[in-house]
Amino acid sequence: MRLQNKLKLASILFLLVSFVCAAQGLDNPPPPMPPPPPGLPIDGQVIFLLALGLIFGAYYRIKYSKQKKAVY
Repeated sequence: MRLQNKLKLASILFLLVSFVCAAQGLDNPPPPMPPPPPGLPIDGQVIFLLALGLIFGAYYRIKYSKQKKAVY
């Protein structure tokens, strides 16, 4: 077989392989997206929770400081 015929045959094979590769997997749609995670709105209660935490912390701070003075 002459070199020119080999080059034509190789070109045709590469062309056909590229068509086969491009035709695979185009019919399958992507999987559906998962549902979004549940959201918990904490916007309105942030200040209330901070104030409650400060009060709770101050209460325990005072309570334990009185106990330490009584122990010594």
